[in-house]
Amino acid sequence: MTSPNPDTVAGEPEPIKAVPLRHPGQWVAAAIIIVLAALFVYGAATNEAYAWGTYGRYLFDQRVMSGVGYTLALTVLSMVIAIVLGVVLAVMRLSPNPVLRGTAWVYLWVFRGTPVYVQLVFWGLFPAIYKKIDLGIPFVHQFAHIDIQTLNAAFLFAVIGLGLNEAAYMAEIVRAGVSSVGEGQVEASVALGMSWSQTMRRTVLPQAMRVIIPPTGNELISMLKTTSLVAAVPLTLDLYGRVRDISGVNFEPIPLLMVASTWYLIVTSILMVGQFYLERYYAKGATRALTARQLKAMAAEDATDSGGAAGGPGAGRTTGGENA
Repeated sequence: MTSPNPDTVAGEPEPIKAVPLRHPGQWVAAAIIIVLAALFVYGAATNEAYAWGTYGRYLFDQRVMSGVGYTLALTVLSMVIAIVLGVVLAVMRLSPNPVLRGTAWVYLWVFRGTPVYVQLVFWGLFPAIYKKIDLGIPFVHQFAHIDIQTLNAAFLFAVIGLGLNEAAYMAEIVRAGVSSVGEGQVEASVALGMSWSQTMRRTVLPQAMRVIIPPTGNELISMLKTTSLVAAVPLTLDLYGRVRDISGVNFEPIPLLMVASTWYLIVTSILMVGQFYLERYYAKGATRALTARQLKAMAAEDATDSGGAAGGPGAGRTTGGENA
């Protein structure tokens, strides 16, 4: 007979020794991917067409860094215009006024239905379409005359073109976020005596941000890359325009394209990190899953309670207080 395990409590079965399942297919796939990646890196390192010396020489070139600055400026200013105008268009779409709804729908139809490159070409031809702009009372008196053809405003036209195009997409994102908040939330806020602005600021928008932030972050990253199309205005001060001009002089487009790709990846990675923390901030209370910090605090609290229940000093004071 087999003697019972002395470590096993009487009446309880022995603990099960769980053996994890083996997945040989995963190891094979990982090995294949590692081999292919190593071959690609080796091939890129030994291929003279990449011209790594040129890549390192222009990676921090002053002209390239200036292009990064212009690209960031185009992205930020265009997104500011897009967000502000997108909120206005979303409110118009949700308005009971049929004129406002129709106007917003036509705007979205036009700007979402035509390519952004074509729109930027039109903005580049804006001085040819409208040679001058008169400000004042129509057919009565003009206060100011602006000669568009004398303006050197390629950067301004690029910002306007990108912002107006992106506003059509931001309008749908904001509308979806506001519509995701239940009507009961609004009714409860009104019952508490909140005004419309207070209801939107304290009830609707904080909950809608959980829906608005992720696609807005994606649109911001997409806008960063869309700035490479401003050559249609034409504007060549952005990152892609700078590396294209440099490659037109030294006839080495491949390393210069890699320089541009590197900076696009760096900025995009920073934006993705910021988007992650912003999403996590607005996701508070939206899920029942506890974070690592919350689990650690609960474990410390349980340990404290267990120590008090075992007859620690805290337990003695509590008992004395109750007896008193």
